[in-house]
Order: sequence, then structure tokens, then C-alpha cells
Amino acid sequence: MTMIEEQIEIPLADGTSEAYLYREEMGRRPGVLFLTDIGGIRDANRGMARRLAEEGYTVLMPNLFYRTSRLPVFDFPPQPGEERTDRRFAEFRLPLTPEAMERDAAAYVDFLAGRDSVAAGPFGVVGFCFSGGMAVRTAAARPDRIAAAASFHGGSLCTDAPASPHLLLPRIQAELYFGHAVEDRSMPAEAIQRLDQALAAWGGAFESEVYEGARHGWTVPGGPVYNEPQAERAFRKLTALLSRRLRQDGMAGG
Repeated sequence: MTMIEEQIEIPLADGTSEAYLYREEMGRRPGVLFLTDIGGIRDANRGMARRLAEEGYTVLMPNLFYRTSRLPVFDFPPQPGEERTDRRFAEFRLPLTPEAMERDAAAYVDFLAGRDSVAAGPFGVVGFCFSGGMAVRTAAARPDRIAAAASFHGGSLCTDAPASPHLLLPRIQAELYFGHAVEDRSMPAEAIQRLDQALAAWGGAFESEVYEGARHGWTVPGGPVYNEPQAERAFRKLTALLSRRLRQDGMAGG
């Protein structure tokens, strides 16, 4: 089979999101939403999304920051900690309120469900860094379709904020996976512990673990903290979760 990368546009209530769709030339595959980190769509995560699609899925990767910018979302090399980069990150975050994220998430699911290359049945979602919380919100927004949700080095997953992602657990029916970084200021050890307690109280299927020696952003090839062995382990965890929850009925066939 030939893997096809399509650059498309998704009409949404608040504008139009550019997106990449990865699909096989023929047949229907389970749908997966791939939510980028705050660096936005670029070659590194295009490669990650394509690789995931090659495991037997139709993968949609939208521009989460369409309210702020068309692609590419950076016209300079981003350097976290640098003033103009952090200012740009803030511009991305500002319009992405919890309500906006859930609204977008539901629309992305509906759009993906309408593709000819997508099988009937449950979907998966994966988020990285900033979008780890959005993956959780997607599972809460569409419990009727999302059966698997994963977050890798997700930040601010369990806070005192009234809209903290962990408070959405009662709405979620998906199996959840959380892969945490070490010494992550956006998700420190005490926040991981609180999240684990909330997950245990929730009672659904989940796994939450810290990746030894892996720092925030470790899964993205070419990044300053990319950790190939741990990135490969994360990929195996993700594909095992998706296979377990999305392919039970053989729906990934051609």
C-alpha cells in the first residue's frame, strides 16, 4: 500500500485550520488525531504522524493554532526561554481556552469521521507537551468516539485551576496513557502524584509512568532533548494502546 500525505483545510466555528491527513491509498483504517506540541506542525511531527499512520491508521494532524497563524506558525527558529519565542507561545495559548479546545476537538473528530479512509468505530488521540491536556479534553468532549487517549510530556494536567484537565475524568470512557518527563516544570513530581491519585479514584483503565532520563520534549526527533531509546519506547506504548482499543474488531483491514 502507498501512504498518502494530504494537506487539507478544516472549516471550524472560529476559522479554518490547515491540517495534514495521512492515509493508505485504499481501504479504511481506524482514525487517530495527532495533536502537536506548541511548536506547531513542522517536519519532525509530520514524520511522527506518518510513522503512526504506517502502523495501520488514518491520522489527522490539525494546526491547533489556526486562530493565531497559518502554517508555518513560526517564521524564526524558536528557542524556548527566548523572549520572542515565549511571546509567540503566549499568543498561541491565549485564544485556546478550555471551551475552545473542546469545541475544536469535537469538530476534528467529526471531520475525521467523515473521511472515506476512516473505518467506522472508535478513534484515538495523542497529544504532546501543550496538547497533552487537549488530548484529555478530546476524550471528554467525545466519549462516544474516543476509546484511547495518550499524553507524552504533557503539562499542567493536574492543577488547582477550575478547568484543570484531570477534573474531566468523570466524562471520559477512553483508556488513558500518560508518559511523563523527569524534572518537568510544567508537570512536577507532586502534580504527577496528584494525577495518579485522581486516576485511581476515577476507576477507568489507565497507565501513568515517568520515563527515566527523559526530559520535556523527549519524543520529538531533532529537538534539543530528543531521547531516541525512550522515544521508541513511547511509540511502542502508543501503538499498543491504539491496537488494543481500536482494532478489536479487525476494523483496520483493507
